[in-house]
Amino acid sequence: MRRIIRKQRPAPKLTGISLEEELALLRVELMYGLRVNREAYLRRKVDEREELATQLRARDATSMLAELRGSLERAVQPTVVDLHARRQPVGNQDPEPA
Repeated sequence: MRRIIRKQRPAPKLTGISLEEELALLRVELMYGLRVNREAYLRRKVDEREELATQLRARDATSMLAELRGSLERAVQPTVVDLHARRQPVGNQDPEPA
């Protein structure tokens, strides 16, 4: 019985503070002289996750894809490449200076 109890590990929490988040929180505390309440941070993280899940359930896939595409188009500027300007005839290339 003792072996079974010793081998049992605590159930993983639904959410925790990742290493990256902990480093960011420490950076905020050091840079701005603030004290971040980790329990409040985790509660807010859970609330945001639940809100996002509710929003995702309420939407259909088509509207989500349209919104993602729109945000991607706003974030990434299109690059126009003029292929004709880059082409040079093979026989008319300028020799490199010596």
